[in-house]
Amino acid sequence: MTNVFDSSGKQTACTIIEAGPCVVTQVKTTNADGYDAISLSFGDKKEKHATKAAVNHFAKAQTAPKKFTKEFRNYAIEKNIGDTVTVDIFAEGDKVEVVGTTKGKGFQGVVKRHGFHGVGEATHGQHDRQRAPGSLGNSSDASRVMKGMKMAGRMGNDRVKMKGLRVLKVFTDKNYILISGSVPGHKGSIVLIQQ
Repeated sequence: MTNVFDSSGKQTACTIIEAGPCVVTQVKTTNADGYDAISLSFGDKKEKHATKAAVNHFAKAQTAPKKFTKEFRNYAIEKNIGDTVTVDIFAEGDKVEVVGTTKGKGFQGVVKRHGFHGVGEATHGQHDRQRAPGSLGNSSDASRVMKGMKMAGRMGNDRVKMKGLRVLKVFTDKNYILISGSVPGHKGSIVLIQQ
């Protein structure tokens, strides 16, 4: 993340994203496929690391195999196979949504995962209980832990959509786009930007 200043001197936190160029590798129509959609692909891949089916699929678009492909239904802009989509489809001030996978935190306890505060201070007989979850369930009646109990477990690595973000600046020569706020994922991760 970084920040930029507008003409009035207001500081805005933003994220720099390299968006494209993406190649149109497939165009689906209602007559042939039952719905309208296009497939955009991003990130070059060596041909020896791609399957023969993928090599033939990308050969129709006269491009090298790509790492990532995403299908967009009801795409507003008319495109043909082999066309390139760049950041110039966005303009400053546009509202966008960014979808990505959050950082994986591994197995975490209840304090970090759910915000538990522990069982109080270290007096009155408490010993090594500051980060413990406390009571988990009933004794004799249910005799089990109820579903949905907040407990320790795997945290992060979830698909998250950030809504209401603004496009602050577009650099068409470098395919960079500045988006206000933070986006999910680690540095270098793949995100989906949609209007």
